[in-house]
Amino acid sequence: MARRRSPARLVIALSVAAALAIFLVYTALAGGTPSLRPSQVAGHDGRVSVAGKVVGQPTGTARSAEGLRFTIKDVQGTATLPVVYRGSVPDLFKTGRDVSVEGSVQNGVFVADKLVTKCPSKYTNKQS
Repeated sequence: MARRRSPARLVIALSVAAALAIFLVYTALAGGTPSLRPSQVAGHDGRVSVAGKVVGQPTGTARSAEGLRFTIKDVQGTATLPVVYRGSVPDLFKTGRDVSVEGSVQNGVFVADKLVTKCPSKYTNKQS
């Protein structure tokens, strides 16, 4: 014999589910870090993620107080952004590699605490 659920319990269950859904949507949209290109960084305060291509010769080391210093450029543009990074450097990091850095601008320099290299094209499927 099937038990019949009361309408009050159904309303409570639906209310809890709706509140949870609203919370998840809010945190997914509001809690994200804006993703920008080097040409878009000017005027942004706070934490952002910036994607670009490493140009020039990186200097320093990521484990030193001065950090690893390099410049990234818009992938399809000319704007550049100086970056200083302290932390673990991915094995694939080098000049010419597409990277994503996360941090904030301080005195005209992007101070990153997260560095991710994008996979080189040899690891992606070829277009036919």
